[in-house]
Amino acid sequence: MSPSEPAGKAEPDLAHRRVAYGDSFDWVSALTGSGPAREQAVASLHELLLRVARGEVSRRRAAIGVEGPELDDLAHQAAADAVIAIIAKIGRFRGESRFTTWAYKFVVLEVANKIGRHFWQRRTWPLEQEEWDRLPDRFGVRPADQAEGRDLVSAVRRAVDEELTERQRTIFAALVLGGMPVDALAIELGTTRNALYKTLFDARRKLRANLVANGYLTRDEVGRS
Repeated sequence: MSPSEPAGKAEPDLAHRRVAYGDSFDWVSALTGSGPAREQAVASLHELLLRVARGEVSRRRAAIGVEGPELDDLAHQAAADAVIAIIAKIGRFRGESRFTTWAYKFVVLEVANKIGRHFWQRRTWPLEQEEWDRLPDRFGVRPADQAEGRDLVSAVRRAVDEELTERQRTIFAALVLGGMPVDALAIELGTTRNALYKTLFDARRKLRANLVANGYLTRDEVGRS
């Protein structure tokens, strides 16, 4: 058979895929197959994603205040749901990256989802006083004394109530005061990171304007923050 015939091109193309994408072809073949090979591939994928999920929840544990078995349970849930999602969408894999790189995105998203829901369920608003007390630093302002700091915090709380819409208050409280991961909040509210950043930008601009108007910030301080 001459090299110019269509059938003669199949094997070189397949070999190129194996070289270019490493084990990606093997992953896809096993996960879309049947029998023991597929079961082993599913188990191996879950084990791989569980390691990634554990790393992610450990990195974010300070934001949600969870430790020990509860934290590990979040990782197991995220890994299991990621495996299900990957198998359901494996037909969309086009080999533009390694299969494992593609799969990691699913588990990272699931971790953000789980943490977001967990964070939201545990949260009560308004926040604790100590969380409000951290606001001056987050605005880039360092009051000269404790009394001045308390006055500034009280002014910000009034401005939040008076100037912000309900949605702006929710996003401001979750991201700025509560330290909620932006990906998790985006999933919880059914929106995008960019939309959240835009809402937060508008909220901070309103608050700064209020603080300047009432003498709590100068325009120079606003420009530095």
